[in-house]
Amino acid sequence: MSDPTRTFLPQSIVASGAADIGCRRKHNEDTVLLRPDLQLYILADGAGGHNAGNVASALAVTAIANFFESAGHGRAEEPDNDGLGLPIVGRRLAAALQKANDDVLEIAKTSNKLKGMGTTAVAIAFLPHTGMAHVAHVGDSRCYRWRDGVLEQLTHDHSLINDALEMRPNMDDEQLAKLPANVVTRALGMEPQIRVSVRPYRTLAGDKYLLCSDGLTDTLEDDVIADLLAVPRTPEDTVRALIARANDNDANDNIGVVVMNVNLSTEASAHAKPRPASRKPPPKKAVSDDSSPEIVILGYDADGDMPDMRPPMVTVVPTDSADDSIIEILEDFTKPKSG
Repeated sequence: MSDPTRTFLPQSIVASGAADIGCRRKHNEDTVLLRPDLQLYILADGAGGHNAGNVASALAVTAIANFFESAGHGRAEEPDNDGLGLPIVGRRLAAALQKANDDVLEIAKTSNKLKGMGTTAVAIAFLPHTGMAHVAHVGDSRCYRWRDGVLEQLTHDHSLINDALEMRPNMDDEQLAKLPANVVTRALGMEPQIRVSVRPYRTLAGDKYLLCSDGLTDTLEDDVIADLLAVPRTPEDTVRALIARANDNDANDNIGVVVMNVNLSTEASAHAKPRPASRKPPPKKAVSDDSSPEIVILGYDADGDMPDMRPPMVTVVPTDSADDSIIEILEDFTKPKSG
């Protein structure tokens, strides 16, 4: 029988963050929030008239943090995975961004000045006692990891250009050039149900993580960002250096930055705490061959230019492998959420 516990060398996270107005904007709509007590760090880049973007971004980061706090994030006795084998913190992070989306939509209804406001968001939750981090995002605010001199983008922009390349990978450069730049296709406050991208990562002592808005990445190339992160200094000094370099390059947008350094905890050499690996999975249900589809495709009709606005259709392969109950469950799952 395998040992139900695993032992890790504890890590510690040192972080700093700031949001700068940049060189061209009249007000700042980026918001950063550091919650070291929750091991949670968040950045949001708001949009909307009458300073509504600032309201949306501030509301979003507060809602995410409040959800985490109420859900009891950070308990050392909590296992990594639930009974289905899914990461608990990853699910909690996705639910937190969905709650933030609900709050932004609700507040937007209270005033004409706030109508149509929205915000991107990127958040990272560390588990220093297990050496894991979970990154979640909606929109084009990014998370990077600097490790051993290499800078890696951990998020994938939810942008019009990226979506176009996924749906039509054979588009040539001339066609891509006609698409407007900096158009996001997912944001908090756009619609009642959002798709949150979440991924887990193993953290190592010496790693540096960066959350940033497009005000930084539109101004500085990745190699410049990597060089600034490579300098051994405090996160606070690194944040200042990144913002200063962006402003030196005449940043035309707000600049939101959070830098997190991963260190080996001073307690690691004294003792390492064992913890449960996962919750006990539920017993598997017997499934007969005649009701077990090999592939289920949840898609949309191929006609038209706005696939997300059309009712979903469910295709099962092999065609006769799913009974009516499975089809009903799938169709109910894919129904658009009412606003």
